[in-house]
Amino acid sequence: MRIPVIKYCWRRVVAFGLAVVSAIALHGCNPTNLKKTEAAQLSYIGDASLSEPNSFNYILSEGAPDVLSLVYEGLLTQNGLTGELEPALAEKWEISEDKKRIVFTLKPGLKWSDGAPLTADDVVFTYNDIFLNKEIPTDIRDILKIGKSEALPSVRKIDDLRVEFTVPEPFAPFLRYSGGLAILPAHALRESVQTKDKDGKPKFLTTWDTDTDPKKIVVNGPYMLESYTPSERVVLRRNPYYWKKDAQGNQLPYIERYYWNIVESTDTQLLQFRSGSLDTFTVSPDYFSLLKQQEKQGKFTVYTGEAEMSTTFVVFNLNQAKDSKNQPLVDPIKSRWFNTVEFRQAVAHAIDRPAMINNIYRGLGEAQNSPIYKQSPFYLSPEEGLKVYDYNREKAKDLLRKAGFKYNAQGQLFDADGNRVRFTMLTNAGNKLREAIGSQIKQDLAGIGIQVDFNAIAFNTLIQQVYTQRKWDSYIGKIGGGGVEPNGGANTWLTKGGLHAFNLGPQESEPPLIGWKVSDWEKQIEELYIRGAGELDEAKRKEIYAESQRITQENLPFIYLVNPLTMEAVRDRIEGIRYSTLGGAFWNLTELKAKSVE
Repeated sequence: MRIPVIKYCWRRVVAFGLAVVSAIALHGCNPTNLKKTEAAQLSYIGDASLSEPNSFNYILSEGAPDVLSLVYEGLLTQNGLTGELEPALAEKWEISEDKKRIVFTLKPGLKWSDGAPLTADDVVFTYNDIFLNKEIPTDIRDILKIGKSEALPSVRKIDDLRVEFTVPEPFAPFLRYSGGLAILPAHALRESVQTKDKDGKPKFLTTWDTDTDPKKIVVNGPYMLESYTPSERVVLRRNPYYWKKDAQGNQLPYIERYYWNIVESTDTQLLQFRSGSLDTFTVSPDYFSLLKQQEKQGKFTVYTGEAEMSTTFVVFNLNQAKDSKNQPLVDPIKSRWFNTVEFRQAVAHAIDRPAMINNIYRGLGEAQNSPIYKQSPFYLSPEEGLKVYDYNREKAKDLLRKAGFKYNAQGQLFDADGNRVRFTMLTNAGNKLREAIGSQIKQDLAGIGIQVDFNAIAFNTLIQQVYTQRKWDSYIGKIGGGGVEPNGGANTWLTKGGLHAFNLGPQESEPPLIGWKVSDWEKQIEELYIRGAGELDEAKRKEIYAESQRITQENLPFIYLVNPLTMEAVRDRIEGIRYSTLGGAFWNLTELKAKSVE
């Protein structure tokens, strides 16, 4: 599933004058301060998040830190170097000749973190009672929908160790999606799914919130939740019942604790990393040179890879609906601008991406033009016909004039009815890179007469505005995940998908929207994604997704910006790092070791 950065934290940066104040303020939550106590004997990794977790419920979690990726596991996992699927909870799987049936066989003796047995009943419960349960809203269901009928897989128990998944028609990502999603504990959650609250909704929707004692949350991954201190940190500890062992039969993971400090500024995160309080830090281009020079002295390594498997973009709110109180989600005047394709194309031409690469990304990035990553075999390059938007102010102005906009003597832009073109652009506060992008775009658009009110707001506030209230003009965001499989972005491109942010339609268990409209090009993209998922011939799939990319770049629901190189600094005391663009530094976390702090 592809995930927006404003929907989850990208774990993942100062003025040196802050050092004394920050050192005092952060003294109490620095794992290195434990080194003279008994806890110092425990191996650990210190990490940081820009935001608080908003839930410990796997289905409902939409924020940072992404702790649940370390405490839950699925039937399969992905090798961080090769991208190949490998056994996890399942020891093997068999695919039928017609590709419509998969039988997974679980490893014997699996247990949950509370010692209860993990069996086929948990797999069936996770899919039938949660993922496929329409009373439980989740974006996961978007990527499991099959064909035009939006049919969902059938899941049944064969015996305690075997589970059968079937689909009504061929589905190219079938294995990846049936095996890759987390399995949840039936014995701990079944009652909350079956019991309704006073509003008739499953109590599951309020289960395992952040006020729950973390020790009561049952998991199956390498780590389990130990504690959560709001505004300070989340602590994970090694799951004693985790199934994985090394060649000598030793329990994995080797590292006993994983700390996520809540540090709501990338500047302060950098300061903490340099002082030794953090063991890992996602390097933004503006700090690459500084950190590269300090590798030896600071006892860390800066790992670099290819362009990120993510998209950074500007998006306009194209939603023309009204809320349940009959109030428009977007000012109708602004909505007319945003829904004019020439307006969006003009904005794309007005953004100076070469300057962005040179000044903000320090040359450590490249222009981005597609929602499908370059590493994917389904990527359409500009050389193959993908439309690109070069920096050209005059072309931008010509497009605006063609659409009926006009300039006054001062070069300010007005629409045909005499309204000054001015709108708000949001991003999440604390991410200095994205704040710098916003400042440049504000200046770039001023060059074609548009006034942008740029505002960096709290992470969770941005989530609410975009995905719940739907009342926003534009924002700068980032989407990651999904890998090389294009259908990982289905929840963005299906018209009723939960991440169809630019025109977010009615979602399950939400108040209705009045007058929601879907454009013809949105329907075309949706049709292509449905066809692409159902086509098993790789050459035909490539052409299907090539056409979808042509349509997205012509209509610009997202204006793609720059894709940086992957860069991460990791302290040398963490041993066993095998860095890759696909998996990052910690894809093999269970095999890593950590030396004690000196």
